Amino acid sequence: MLSKYIKSIGQYFIMIYDTFKRMTKTSELRRLILQEIDDLIISSLGIVVFISFFIGAVIAIQTALNFSNPFVPRSLIGFAARQSIILEFAPTFVSIIMAGKVGSYITSSIGTMRVSEQIDALEVMGINSLNYLVFPKIIAMCLFPFVIAISMFIGIIGAYIASVYGGYLNADQFITGLQEDFVPFQIFYAFLKSFIFALILATVPSFHGYYMKGGSLEVGHAATTSFVWTSVIIIFMNYFITQLLLS
Repeated sequence: MLSKYIKSIGQYFIMIYDTFKRMTKTSELRRLILQEIDDLIISSLGIVVFISFFIGAVIAIQTALNFSNPFVPRSLIGFAARQSIILEFAPTFVSIIMAGKVGSYITSSIGTMRVSEQIDALEVMGINSLNYLVFPKIIAMCLFPFVIAISMFIGIIGAYIASVYGGYLNADQFITGLQEDFVPFQIFYAFLKSFIFALILATVPSFHGYYMKGGSLEVGHAATTSFVWTSVIIIFMNYFITQLLLS
């Protein structure tokens, strides 16, 4: 079992190396990248905005309900909402959601091409199939930090509306808490995590789709396995990066 995992890890890094060899024609790559941006980034904005708004609202409400002590300043609701959304919710939670949406799509689309022998046809035509299929996804997912920035903004808006219009505090108190003890490095930390998670979201599902074996039934199994491993790796990297940068 251990040897199987070691082999998969080695195969994964070989896949990444081969992805950047024998580049596809520039005009074709441009078309593929724009298509992947539409499929992976733009099509995900709706679910990200929806979840970010309501999670931000829930964070604010739960924080307000747990601050029952009258000596605790209400501005801490804004502070806690900002810290929770910027440090963990937006970069990590949204990435795990994207592992289900984007990761499953990548695995199933590449896996279907493997089953239908389209990848073999690309190789016969002298095209580097990894560069053709995986490279555009990596470039498209480099825009993922912009999705996280939108998630942060919408999450804070949701927290503001829920806490202010819910009667837990006034607007000035929320803004004061939002600005309190702000550390710019935390934004860098969040975006660095988002960029690393983006590379994981692009490459791990591609690996499971590209190297899958079997028929159409195995495509679904590969998509499920891809989601599990992508989520596990994201959670592990979240712990590692947090220990490295914030401890």
